[in-house]
Order: sequence, then C-alpha cells, then structure tokens
Amino acid sequence: MQALFSIIIPVYNVEKYLRDCLNSVLNQTYQGSYEVICVNDGSTDESLEILEEYKGKIKNLFIISQVNKGLSEARNAGLRVAKGDYVFFLDGDDWIEPNALNVLAENIDGEDFIGFNGRRYFDDGTQEEPDKGIIENNISGWEYHDKYALINRKFHFVCAVIRIYRREFLLDNNLFFEPGIYHEDEFFTPVACYYAKRVSSLLDSLYMYRIREGSITQKPSKKHVSDMVVVANKLSDFFISKNDIDKLVLYRTIAGKYFSAFMPPKSDILENDFSDVKRMINWDSFKMVSIYPRHKRIYKLIKLNPFLFQLYIKIENLTKKYIRKLL
Repeated sequence: MQALFSIIIPVYNVEKYLRDCLNSVLNQTYQGSYEVICVNDGSTDESLEILEEYKGKIKNLFIISQVNKGLSEARNAGLRVAKGDYVFFLDGDDWIEPNALNVLAENIDGEDFIGFNGRRYFDDGTQEEPDKGIIENNISGWEYHDKYALINRKFHFVCAVIRIYRREFLLDNNLFFEPGIYHEDEFFTPVACYYAKRVSSLLDSLYMYRIREGSITQKPSKKHVSDMVVVANKLSDFFISKNDIDKLVLYRTIAGKYFSAFMPPKSDILENDFSDVKRMINWDSFKMVSIYPRHKRIYKLIKLNPFLFQLYIKIENLTKKYIRKLL
C-alpha cells in the first residue's frame, strides 16, 4: 500500500531528545500508512543505537547513515528515497502532536503543500502559546507568501517543518535544501511558494519546536552571519528574472536579510570586522531590493561604512523612544 506520509527525521547528536521525537511518531492516532526515514548524519553519541532500538517499535522505520553533512543534506537524503505522497520534515529534537497525521490526512486534497501551526518548547519545561493560526483554502503559494511572510510570529514563516509537501511537487521542481549553509529554510520556502500552484493552511497547532541550549540556532557564529548574506544573494539571483509575480514583499524580506548582518547581535559576532561580509554581498542585488526610501538610505550607509548604519539605527531607536515618552 502506498504510504500517504514520509516523515523525514535528520538526526545528529540528539540522544537526549530523540526518544521524545520517535515516541511522538509511535503514538500517532492515525491508522493509515506512513513511513519514517531517519537520517543519521554522522552522530557521535548514542543516537544511532536509539534509532536501531525503535526499528522494532515503529513499522516502516528506515535508517540511513552518512558522514556528517549538515541538516540540508540529511533532509535531501531522506527526500531522495521517500515514497509517500506527502513529505513531513521533523527535526530529531522536536516532536509532533498525537493527532498530527490524522488532522493532515483529513485535510489533504491534492495541494502542493499544507501549512499548519506550531509552538516553541523550552528546556525548563515551559512552552509558549501557539501563534494565532492561519487558515486558507486553495490559494496559490505566492498569495500565501505575500500574506504571511511579513507577519511577526514566534514560529517564523520560513520554517520548513510547519508544512507538509507533496513529494512529486518537490521532485518535479527540484526543490531540495541548499547544502553547506545555515538558514536553508530562508531560501527553500520562498522558492517553494513560487512554484506552488495550490496550497492550504490550517489553524491546528501540530508541531513542537524545542529551544535548547547548545543547538546551532542558539549559538550563532560568523558563518551564520555570512550565510544570511549568501541566502540573500541566492534569493535575488533566483527571482530577478521572475516577472510573473509581485515581488514587493519578497524584496522587503531580502533587504532585511542584508541589513541583519550588520545589526546586533549578528554584528557583535563579527567583532566589528565587516570586511569579509561586505565582500560577499552582491551589491547590484542589494541595490535592486532596496526599493523603499528608508531601505535606500540604509543601503548607501552600509556600502559607505557599516558603522554609519549602526549609528543611524541607534539614533532612530533613540528618537522613537523619546517620541513614545512624549505620547
């Protein structure tokens, strides 16, 4: 029987959390067919032993082991062998609600992807209330992008784990994750939205995202900063020739990625040495996406001297603070 879902779980040194993740799959109320593809990405702890333990507990659990290549390549390895109609990316330190697959199965109607809600869980045992849900039926991926890309959410719009994707849609459009970089979702999601002809989104909170000390997202490095510039360049390169969509929202988000490399806390990581990051920027692309008057000013300041940009932001923030006191 053809599996409806392929759950792809990248695993790297998450022995402390992996059982929570796998138990959440094991305890699904869904009675239909699904497969679980766990990609051991060169773990040096007991993660692989835990995966082997669960092979006898979870039907259709498959293990792929590879040398450490990073999150993108682990997801890609799973996608290449997946057989389910829909792909669900689940990180090895997170988990899903018991009714997740059931809710999704009841709402599938041939969409290229279906979005849903999630919430964040902290190591001290506290968890946030989910964001206000998004509900849409049968809109294009780009309509979905433009409606929600700029909404301030705890669970950021670009996160690939808060959507399931029709497998053939991903393969037909060569939608794999960019290897070797952080912020892979920042590129993947807008491109997926561009290609998606029909999408839906649910109010249900189905995904639990663990915020833990020591994870790569909680300890940003110089590579995190430079890779954000790489993503901004790649988005500009991909979309520059796409004339069948409105790019106003997209350009605003790309400009924000360029700006963020020069703002605290990312600028603190660079120890005020911006030379390498400046050399990486595609300045023609940066200028192209800086379409608002404020963005044009910031573009000029960063190109001239990033310290002028930081001074500009400080003055802007002080001015806003002073005005708030007057009101």
